[in-house]
Amino acid sequence: MSAPRTITVAFTGASGLPYGVRLVECLLQAGHRVWLLYSQVAQIVARQEMDWNLPARPAEVEAELSARFGAVPGQLRVFGREEWFAPPASGSNPPDAMVVCPCTMATLAAIAGGLSQNLIERAADVVIKEGRKLVLVPRETPYSAIHLENMLKLARLGVCILPPNPGFYHHPQSVADLVDFVVARILDQLGVTHALMARWGEDPAQPGNRD
Repeated sequence: MSAPRTITVAFTGASGLPYGVRLVECLLQAGHRVWLLYSQVAQIVARQEMDWNLPARPAEVEAELSARFGAVPGQLRVFGREEWFAPPASGSNPPDAMVVCPCTMATLAAIAGGLSQNLIERAADVVIKEGRKLVLVPRETPYSAIHLENMLKLARLGVCILPPNPGFYHHPQSVADLVDFVVARILDQLGVTHALMARWGEDPAQPGNRD
């Protein structure tokens, strides 16, 4: 198991919320601390894609997900978009890394422009300025020139742009397998040990590899 770290995860209003929820589950199960942020539009996406009534009150989300994923007290903390005194808002207490999953093009553009108009954008700005790992998982297709220019700007700053493009060489048998493929790539970027799927060249039947 990797040494426990603090990872900020943000849900925005793009399609692909199952990736973000699975990521939080895997991080908690691996023993890491998670600071979770979410937008109002993410609540709509949760209902549409997962039949999940994502509560508006962060405390309720924290209690629900902690119970669902077996988090120990204090391992998962959830903050509102306007909680400017939350730890992710300050460079004096930055996380070890941050993932925006899924990431809208609007959020990506705001981060590229350094707007910091809400806690999600400010948290990403803090991670960039403090030299920590930032992973953006943009779910959009096709990309316009504006999207690509914003991604290039961020990539040149060291931000990892990781579109949720699952492969098929591992012969996925379910939607969950496709979700795990993308989450595995995110965890790799974070340096988090996992066994979500066999790595290239490995035998999936070997111990430690997923069936």
